[in-house]
Amino acid sequence: MAVTLRNMPLQLKLTIVGAAALVLLVQLFLCWRWSREPPLFLEAVVVDEAPAVTGYLTVETLIQTIDWLLEKPGGYLSNDVYPLSWWLDNMPHFEFGVLVQSQDLSRILRTAYSRSPAQTEEHPALVAAERAINSSHDKWVYPSTQRKLREAEDALIVYRSQLVDREVSDAQFYTRADNLSEWLAIVERRLSELSLMLSASVGQTEMNANPAGEASADNLNQRQRAVLVKTPWTELDRVFFEARGSAWALLQFMAAAQVDFDGVLAEKNAVVSLEQVMRELEGALNPIRSPIILNGGGYGFFANHSLVLASYISRAHSAVSDVRALLAQG
Repeated sequence: MAVTLRNMPLQLKLTIVGAAALVLLVQLFLCWRWSREPPLFLEAVVVDEAPAVTGYLTVETLIQTIDWLLEKPGGYLSNDVYPLSWWLDNMPHFEFGVLVQSQDLSRILRTAYSRSPAQTEEHPALVAAERAINSSHDKWVYPSTQRKLREAEDALIVYRSQLVDREVSDAQFYTRADNLSEWLAIVERRLSELSLMLSASVGQTEMNANPAGEASADNLNQRQRAVLVKTPWTELDRVFFEARGSAWALLQFMAAAQVDFDGVLAEKNAVVSLEQVMRELEGALNPIRSPIILNGGGYGFFANHSLVLASYISRAHSAVSDVRALLAQG
């Protein structure tokens, strides 16, 4: 005779209910643990004990950032097929923001920081790192995203070791104003995009800037000139945590650049402007005191966390523009 819930002994019922409650509590704890935003780790890359080699902190910070993506609680979640990860979306979006900034810095390392203006040959380790880190961010089949990120980390470690080794002449790090400005131009564009997406949480009518400068733009009717810009409610958290992840990675990359490019920044009187960028990024990472991300109207009853974050990101964008302007001066 089959045992049903109705004729099951009370003790067995309590055992099943207790086991189910325990499993649920463990799942909730893991969700909380895996979704916690990370602290800044730049202080762990101790400047006093780091080799006195220009570029070491920038490369080491990028390595540590990639290592965090792989080794943090829960591991890399953006491509996870474990059912528990299906409940989580904030951390994968945070990871994506970190990954995008890491990809940009890796590209600049390969194309600018490691080469002189007359040099055409690229460092092979940086080529390998840049290719590996730009693979799909959510691939779980072989070769998985984790495997490609590990390849990028290993290649950067090779470059870092050659950079420290004074006898290796083909690993260089050039701290020129145009190099730093080239990376900041990418950062400026990324911050502008994030600020616009965050600000669009409330929806607003804006002039269509896509055809600006085109003679054919005169043919646009009034509806085409004014467009409604609004981030869909299903993407609000995605944009919010992607921006938080970008700010987290950028703050550490900026701090490393402040050390490696200290001579250039001092010469161009850009130290204070760069510190302003970092101050705004720190503000963007202020702890979230609400259990949920609210996106009320601009002057509505409920707060709008996206607009608060957008204000920090926008000011960081303006400060980056100031740094680039100072770097461009003779």
